[in-house]
Amino acid sequence: MNLILTLRILGALLLFLAATLLAPLPFSFYYADGVWSAFVLSAVICSAAGGLLFAFCKSPKELSLREGFAVVTFGWTVFAVFGALPYLISGAIPSPLNAIFETMSGFTTTGSTILTDIESMPPSLLFWRSLTHWLGGMGIIVLSLAILPMLGVGGMQLFKAEVPGPTADRLKPRIQDTAKMLWGVYFLLTMVETVMLMLGGMSFFDALCHSFATLATGGFSTKNASIAAYDSSYIDTVITFFMILAGVNFALHFQVLRGRAKDFFRSEELRVYLGLIFAATLMVMIFNWSGNIYSAFGENLRFSIFQVSSIMTTTGFGTADFELWPVVTQYILVLLMFVGGCAGSTGGGMKVARILLLFKHAQVQVFRLIHPRAIRLVKLGNRPVDKEVLQAILGFFALFIGVFVLGSLLVAASGMDLVSAGSAVIACLANIGPGLGSVGPTDHFAHVPAFGKSVLIFCMLMGRLELFTVLVLFFPSFWRK
Repeated sequence: MNLILTLRILGALLLFLAATLLAPLPFSFYYADGVWSAFVLSAVICSAAGGLLFAFCKSPKELSLREGFAVVTFGWTVFAVFGALPYLISGAIPSPLNAIFETMSGFTTTGSTILTDIESMPPSLLFWRSLTHWLGGMGIIVLSLAILPMLGVGGMQLFKAEVPGPTADRLKPRIQDTAKMLWGVYFLLTMVETVMLMLGGMSFFDALCHSFATLATGGFSTKNASIAAYDSSYIDTVITFFMILAGVNFALHFQVLRGRAKDFFRSEELRVYLGLIFAATLMVMIFNWSGNIYSAFGENLRFSIFQVSSIMTTTGFGTADFELWPVVTQYILVLLMFVGGCAGSTGGGMKVARILLLFKHAQVQVFRLIHPRAIRLVKLGNRPVDKEVLQAILGFFALFIGVFVLGSLLVAASGMDLVSAGSAVIACLANIGPGLGSVGPTDHFAHVPAFGKSVLIFCMLMGRLELFTVLVLFFPSFWRK
């Protein structure tokens, strides 16, 4: 692997991070929260480190797939470490481990937090917290593709390594144009939601922060009670709608903007995704009604579809404490945690496409037992799926479950109970945010032991980068020439 080239690109990414660290300054000055110097000093440190790497690490070689994996994994790690500087320098989060946990949770759009009183935080730090969501949502690496031509390298390797889902669709021939199109759609949806939330009574600051978290499927809120603090059916409806949109493949949004709306509902994965949300909402409503949680139909629908959409899309916002709901509804939500959003969305989890193909593959295997001589292919839509893709999906599924089991054991070994440990791991591995038990929707992760937090930080990173990108770095053959 070309370490010099990797360090040079990491230097460029740090320079980009230094620029984004200045974005909260207007809010710091407007609210006079007194932490503007923390952002300036953080930006100086980032630019100094990035400038040194960029200036002295020069390589004439082109980026290979190995460097792509390394840049993505180390890039996310570096962003989590340097992005924690404003929390540490301002003293808002004095513990380095807690600060890195909060920042990793932000950039990976997980939404798990160690903050016990969110509303007491300076507004500019809350904005930075939400901005890490927004930047991580579509992908720091995808955004940075615009600067790769200056480095003299191509960007397709990074796109393949970072974009969520079984495959990475190229909307335009050049990967830089693809990144611009994706971010254009992302920006447009964010601005539309911000305006709609302001029409519902939110301030510009709160609307922007919640839009960042919604489109990134992150879940960081500026309120201790999350979206429940507003107690508004209008705001719940708007956020539910945009959470569902954020869980859809952004390539489909782009097709709609191009006037090809028919292609939107032709996606089999999208139909299954919407069907799962509808079916899960209906079941949750039935059990909540039978359990006397909500008596009015409108109230039941409002809270049920919000929580189902929040968990399914891995956003993690809350309008109700679902730990007070019947156990069977909690079980449904836990199952949705494993599924996640569509491939090519900002959502986490295993992705609907993978789950769909797993069931289709199982169906074909059963069919072949009955008809041994018959030839039947696994298809997604009308397209046959390559055996290599199916093998990769099977490997991903096995690895995902294996990491979940091992992570749960390690977190439980740190002193947490079984329910809290297991739900904390899936909440971080699938980038959801809240879990059950002591890390439920009205709780936080501050009490998790240091070892447990370290495991959960690693789970966030692996979940956001879909396991293989991170784990491949642990193979000795990866580092050999």
